[in-house]
Amino acid sequence: MASTPRDRFGQFAVAFRGYNTANLGRCTELLAHPRFGPTLERYLRDAGEIASDTMGQRVDLLARVKANLETDLDSYHEAIALIVAASLAQLEILEEFYDVQYRRARLVFGYSLGELTALIASGVFEMQHALRLPLAIARDCVALAENVTMGVLFSRGPILDFDDVKRLCLRISSEGAGVIGISSFLAPNTVLLLGQNHTIDRFSELMHDVFPKRVYLRKNHDKWPPVHTPLVWQRNIPNRLGVMAHTLPGGFTKPHPPVFSLVSGKANYNDFNARDLLLQWVDHPQRLWDAVYETLACGAETVIHIGPGPNLVPATFNRLRDNVQAQLTGNSLNKLGLRAMARAVRRPWLTAVLPSRTALLRAPAVEQVILEDWLLEQPIPTTKQIVVPSMNGSLGAQGETAAAGEGDATGSS
Repeated sequence: MASTPRDRFGQFAVAFRGYNTANLGRCTELLAHPRFGPTLERYLRDAGEIASDTMGQRVDLLARVKANLETDLDSYHEAIALIVAASLAQLEILEEFYDVQYRRARLVFGYSLGELTALIASGVFEMQHALRLPLAIARDCVALAENVTMGVLFSRGPILDFDDVKRLCLRISSEGAGVIGISSFLAPNTVLLLGQNHTIDRFSELMHDVFPKRVYLRKNHDKWPPVHTPLVWQRNIPNRLGVMAHTLPGGFTKPHPPVFSLVSGKANYNDFNARDLLLQWVDHPQRLWDAVYETLACGAETVIHIGPGPNLVPATFNRLRDNVQAQLTGNSLNKLGLRAMARAVRRPWLTAVLPSRTALLRAPAVEQVILEDWLLEQPIPTTKQIVVPSMNGSLGAQGETAAAGEGDATGSS
């Protein structure tokens, strides 16, 4: 049995979550924690001040978390600030109280907003500067979301031909009834689509003439800010971010540990290209599958999922684990029966990629840890292991090398 958290996690990778329809997670419990609460409170206050200044209206993240009040589309800007603040706070707590050093990560990536958080954590930008970028476009993203629907396109047969998906999206957009585009490549058999008006329905009408059988489209009826798609062009969002990026402080430090970009599908951030990749981030689809494979290929034994209530990325890893386990069972000659053969037949896309992507076979052996759950499961620590600089641009927890105070982080309500 592992004697320390560092031993317990072994070789690890880190995944930062992005925006979703639920963004509070277990922040209220962490804020009430006698040890972890002060760190989270500091980040929430700082991020709230940044959001207030950027949005020109009061943003009180601390009050929202104390009240356990979930965000919605109208409070999208608060969700952005909350996710970044809570993620950085969790990371600092893990380092200070358990001596699990972020810089030791074998691989780091962030889905959507999480990529910006990863760049802050890896020292490329400070939160007080970088957080202003997504906040500055938040209102326009909400306005665009009013008529945007998500569709999950997936195959239970062969690998999806992504060029065919792009081609059909362009064809539908050219009809003039709204724009539709790919927002994320989740797996070789799954993509997320975001479309205006009835373009998702139109895609559903035409797809059966384009794709083979056993390709399906499932609609999500929530409203989604259409980042990572060409829909943001309608408000000139990429150009406006580019103008802001000219005077953005920082961006001249190579990330440490390296950040795998879901824009490029590579760990190719250097000491000067962060601005270019962030500008592509806003209208280019997320290459999540590339990050998933690279995580398995890098030898990580554990993936630590950071942020409030991470969902999509852990679910992707878990679904892959289940598919690989079933495929291996189905391919076992000793156990090959009708049920096993049926399982293998249901995953021809996985059968196709396994020969060239053998690291996928590691999926069942890699543990997925939701950090906020793990932190709240631990006995209350009596001391801090180390003192680390705050990732929000100020030095936090100065001088606390021994036991910290026992006061309730939330104060009086």
